[in-house]
Amino acid sequence: MTDSTAARKPRRSAGSKAAGTTGTKAAGTTAAKAAGTTGAKAGAGAKRTTRTAAKKGSETELVQLLTPEGERVEPTGKAPYAEYAGYVAGITPDELRGLYRDMVLTRRFDAEATALQRQGELGLWASLLGQEAAQIGSGRATREDDYVFPTYREHGVAWCRGVDPTNLLGMFRGVNHGGWDPNSNNFHLYTIVIGSQALHATGYAMGVAKDGADSGVIAYFGDGASSQGDVNEAFNFAAVYNAPVVFFCQNNQWAISESNEKQTRVPLYQRAQGFGFPGVRVDGNDVLASLAVTRWALDRARRGEGPALIEAYTYRMGAHTTSDDPSRYRHDDERAAWEAKDPILRLRRHLESAHHADEGFFAELETESETLGKRVREVVRAMPDPDRLALFEHVYADGHALVDEERVQFAAYQASFAESEGV
Repeated sequence: MTDSTAARKPRRSAGSKAAGTTGTKAAGTTAAKAAGTTGAKAGAGAKRTTRTAAKKGSETELVQLLTPEGERVEPTGKAPYAEYAGYVAGITPDELRGLYRDMVLTRRFDAEATALQRQGELGLWASLLGQEAAQIGSGRATREDDYVFPTYREHGVAWCRGVDPTNLLGMFRGVNHGGWDPNSNNFHLYTIVIGSQALHATGYAMGVAKDGADSGVIAYFGDGASSQGDVNEAFNFAAVYNAPVVFFCQNNQWAISESNEKQTRVPLYQRAQGFGFPGVRVDGNDVLASLAVTRWALDRARRGEGPALIEAYTYRMGAHTTSDDPSRYRHDDERAAWEAKDPILRLRRHLESAHHADEGFFAELETESETLGKRVREVVRAMPDPDRLALFEHVYADGHALVDEERVQFAAYQASFAESEGV
């Protein structure tokens, strides 16, 4: 169990930092009308309306601040989400370039990890390809004193929290159980058990509230995990105890091989209504919308207004993990439709059209990307193998005769391989 460190961490203001942190909401901002939607629906759909997502009985809607063509959605007096748009109203070109850099480097790291698994250097890898905007946007919305509970795919969020990306690979190589101290970055270890981290986050958030801290907690999970009992129990506990936790669901349309239509009869964000807190569906391929809505949700949590559910409507462009073959259950034209809404290409189009970045910036970033890939390869291949007998340590506090016997048997078994190799 992770001890609450929120009350011990130094408090920071909600002011912005490079690539975005929780910003002060612009007062009196006007509403923003979306120009286009995330596009073709793959499961529950993405129909746009003009009613706010937090209202009970609302239809499916999508908060979008940057269109697939890279056009910034301009504020008007008609759309329902002026409050969200206000959180990124003053974002600077430097911060936009920072968000783009985060997404590019995260994708490069992810591609390198996938290649390393194919080369036999990792046992397994869960790719985030296509989900960079949801992760970078939400990750950059957190403050240093907030606490993050991830699944096993939040490589972009880990990047935002300052976790060395090579530390993520030790577990998948089988040389350690995680590779970092969760309290160093307020970023919990990857959770393999589906949905359990939602309860961990809720319990931690309840502790934060009891400590009297003003920090927030965010729990990540997928659309498949929303069917787990742990997630729904976390919703109920968080609502009843008014816990300062944000539930961030990355709806990438597929729970391994099960589509959304086999997972839920209503849009996932609307489930929050039954538990008594607001839910919002955001365009998960829009880094600005993901940043803005997560800032909003964390801000209200820190003010003591309780939990919120964010459904980031995105798409898993790769396999569920490297052991999966998505061609067995989905069509190529579905992926092609989502590739047209690629989150990185979307922001690049905006940077270019707004003259916020030139070719020199993109070339320099490409060089940095290749450097990162090379470092990841070198670090992974140099990771030392663990002591194989260490698995018998710490099973019992005072030792156990049966464990001692098993250790001797296993040591003899391992020695037999060395003997046969020497023959």
